[in-house]
Amino acid sequence: MKQFDTSLYFITDSTGYEEEEFYRRVEAALSGGVTIMQLREKNKTTREYIRLAERVHEIAMRYGVPLIIDDRLDVAMAVNAEGVHLGQSDMPVSTARRIAGDSMIIGATTKTVEQALEAVKSGADYLGVGAIYPTTTKVKTVLTSVDTLRAICSAVSIPVNAIGGLNKDNCHVLENTGIAGICVVSAIMKSDDPQKAASELKEISRLLTKGV
Repeated sequence: MKQFDTSLYFITDSTGYEEEEFYRRVEAALSGGVTIMQLREKNKTTREYIRLAERVHEIAMRYGVPLIIDDRLDVAMAVNAEGVHLGQSDMPVSTARRIAGDSMIIGATTKTVEQALEAVKSGADYLGVGAIYPTTTKVKTVLTSVDTLRAICSAVSIPVNAIGGLNKDNCHVLENTGIAGICVVSAIMKSDDPQKAASELKEISRLLTKGV
């Protein structure tokens, strides 16, 4: 049984940062209490992605935090990352599971109960559901209602995380939904103090997931 904690799921965004500043922010977030981290790079070559992932994985391992690679199973396997996260237009979860085996953490983005049930059937270990709010990241988003999030949480037995424009001031809408955690990008990545931001969000997540 894979053991991982999605209560504070941090998704990186290197846009606009020099490489060393990016690494500094990643480490600050980890020191603030991030429990799982996804490296998301939409515009790098495979070679660039692997090089960045190797360095980020080294940092994550120092904190005992699993590294999830967005979209790219090949990159995840190349750097021995703990997992991969797949969207609805990426490699099917069932295919990734067949290639990667049982030990890799596989997450899936879902927006409906039907998609969620299919992802679970295909071998997903956790789900990301959203976007709850519009986001400022360069990712195409379709808003998902809190009612749909709640329905997905009720329909599946694996951890479900809310994602999309979440920050410390708006997470209250997630109360009593049954989520296992929150996914955040800008709320940590663009913070003046990523460590403090992560610490505050971890406490908020703890309160939201109490009893789950």
